[in-house]
Amino acid sequence: MKSLPNRGHIGIFNRSYYEEVLVVRVHSEFLGKQKLPPKLIGKKIWSERFEDIRNFEQYLARNGVVVRKFFLHVSKKEQKRRFLDRIDHSEKNWKFSSNDASERDFWDDYMGAYEEMIQETATKESPWYVVPADNKWFTRAAVAAAVIEALASLDLEYPEVGKEKLKELAMAKKKLLK
Repeated sequence: MKSLPNRGHIGIFNRSYYEEVLVVRVHSEFLGKQKLPPKLIGKKIWSERFEDIRNFEQYLARNGVVVRKFFLHVSKKEQKRRFLDRIDHSEKNWKFSSNDASERDFWDDYMGAYEEMIQETATKESPWYVVPADNKWFTRAAVAAAVIEALASLDLEYPEVGKEKLKELAMAKKKLLK
């Protein structure tokens, strides 16, 4: 919540609170390290976390925040190609972590976690856009289209300029044209 943009601003988050139903779900040992009270770690933990996410996003929507979520789906084959490219090109080495290669062993687990997360947290007020991301040009076009649609739905207008401001502008123009 502390990182939400101010009213009238746009913010972009990379996963944020969704990590609590993804990596932690795939690697249950991380859940144990969160030092949660034992009574909170039960059979309902995932359904409760999904409910909390839906409730939080509903709260945001009720306060005028437009939430749009994008899952940029890169195929396993394309991910491998990109990782190898990052290793082979020194200017891209910084983008790669050896942990990336290790995490590929959990591909199916992650895909299952993503699928359930999307199903459980997609709502009318805060929909998910699942975008194929093997081709960056297509991904960018699809995301841009969704952002444009969201902005258009806001019915934005420039503020009206009153008579006093018009007089001020006319005087400034006159001064500039001297």
